[in-house]
Amino acid sequence: MNLSTAVRVIRASAVYDLVVTTAFALPWTVGLVFAGIGWGHGFLGLSGALPSTDQVFTVLFANLTGSLVVVWSVVRLLRPSLVLGVADTCARFLFALGMAWALAVGGSVILVGFLVAEVVWGLVQGVVVVSALRTGSGTRAPSAAS
Repeated sequence: MNLSTAVRVIRASAVYDLVVTTAFALPWTVGLVFAGIGWGHGFLGLSGALPSTDQVFTVLFANLTGSLVVVWSVVRLLRPSLVLGVADTCARFLFALGMAWALAVGGSVILVGFLVAEVVWGLVQGVVVVSALRTGSGTRAPSAAS
């Protein structure tokens, strides 16, 4: 695969991250996200524990994570590169590891959907980026106008 394909995948994964995580970035929106997750959990009759917005540290760490992912996504949208694609692929597998751990210790089964998305994006992006690196496409993306 070539550099332009890798850049498209890196940008697409950034858009996905923005859509999924933006509402986690602010204290007044994370409650809505947690409520929606709770509704889905109940509607589907799933097992496992859910996060609570009654816990200050739960909200704080959701906000910190959401804020970082939003900024990281914007960077990948504006300046996509193979280096950022490699870093993002590694981050996806770290997030997936955390989700797998949460499931193993009793977290809501609703996490499976998030876990599958992280692993799939990690695999797709990883394959495309490694392939572009192997073809000698370099580490810099074409200009944003490309």
